[in-house]
Amino acid sequence: MKGDGREGASTERPAQTEALGAALASRLQPGDVVLVSGELGAGKTTFVRGAARALGVTEPVTSPTFTIGQRYEGRVPVSHLDLYRLEGVEDEDPALLEDYLRADSIAFVEWPQAAAPALDRIAARVEIRHAGGDRRDVEISYG
Repeated sequence: MKGDGREGASTERPAQTEALGAALASRLQPGDVVLVSGELGAGKTTFVRGAARALGVTEPVTSPTFTIGQRYEGRVPVSHLDLYRLEGVEDEDPALLEDYLRADSIAFVEWPQAAAPALDRIAARVEIRHAGGDRRDVEISYG
């Protein structure tokens, strides 16, 4: 990924949150991992949807909460993980994340704290917070 640093923005509509995801996607390379944090309903999947669209994904991008992860085909394969239901990966099958965290794809991980020790090549960290009404504050740190 190009560049390091920190960026912040506020959004008032889902399309604006998606646009921030798309802007981040333009900086990513295969093998990169993006950690996406925020409380329930903050807009994590909306952010990932925007990034996936920018990476050429045309199928619906939905939360993989009940399946742990989904893979999408685009110009670069995109993995979308949601680890909300996991307390950690220590007691899980070691292959649980392997299909998603691949060198040929870009991975977005919601609720990443469950797998923190197993995640490397972290290109960006995204924190999304409710800011009242439909407003969201989004902070992205790179590197």
